[in-house]
Amino acid sequence: MPEDILMDIKRDYVLSRIRAGERIDGRNFDEFRKVEVKTGIIEKAEGSALVKLGNTQVVVGVKMQVGEPFPDTPNMGIIITNAELVPLASPTFEPGPPDENSIELARVVDRGIRESEAVDLEKLCIEEGEKVWIVFIDIHALDDDGNLMDASSIAAISALMNTTVPAERFGVGEDFKLPIRDFPISVTSLVVDDRILVDPCRDEMSVGKNLMTITSDEEGNVVAMQKSGSYLMAEEKFYELLDLSVAKAKEIRENVREQLKGGENGEDEES
Repeated sequence: MPEDILMDIKRDYVLSRIRAGERIDGRNFDEFRKVEVKTGIIEKAEGSALVKLGNTQVVVGVKMQVGEPFPDTPNMGIIITNAELVPLASPTFEPGPPDENSIELARVVDRGIRESEAVDLEKLCIEEGEKVWIVFIDIHALDDDGNLMDASSIAAISALMNTTVPAERFGVGEDFKLPIRDFPISVTSLVVDDRILVDPCRDEMSVGKNLMTITSDEEGNVVAMQKSGSYLMAEEKFYELLDLSVAKAKEIRENVREQLKGGENGEDEES
């Protein structure tokens, strides 16, 4: 049977289940898949994290180097975020330079970190106007079973919280933990007809690309939004989605914090 016919059958099945008030994996419409976080997995990186969101897996590595600040922010460090979507992670990814999907992923993750002021960039100034720390956040998708956006968001902030600034190696003082002052979390939802599906899996994505990603900080403030797809949403439905996204972000944040805290305790016990 041709692949496009199989895709149509799958899409029709998923859509019929959604319209019947069900999801194909049995989750509630507002339910995330299980989130698992491990940090410190890349020995040569200054910080790293592996996140599993259901069967979606993302690894983020953080590297630090000394460089010149931007002219308009001479006393602030710099964040540069990149994403790599390799064919190994999904049959829809192609080899070559970053495409629009990887660029969008990097920008949304970067925006959430930057607009929440999660990293205290002023504390990354070494010599005003001359030297600052540059934080490179590299996102690598290992397995795409849907919602790379939220998996990458969780992995990025977890890796940043795991990061040590290697000042001694660069001869500019003593090593110190990267100064983190917020914990942004993105929540991506699929909009199907009048229904909102939080954390869509890959099969659910077969029914369309009408997505909304909302990133909020620890205070529940919305710091970034990304809309994909050409769809209209009623005002009351939008505010419903907004409230739901902030509430789910709080749940995920508490979950991830507990896992990160457990990892720190485990490291202390081992040492």
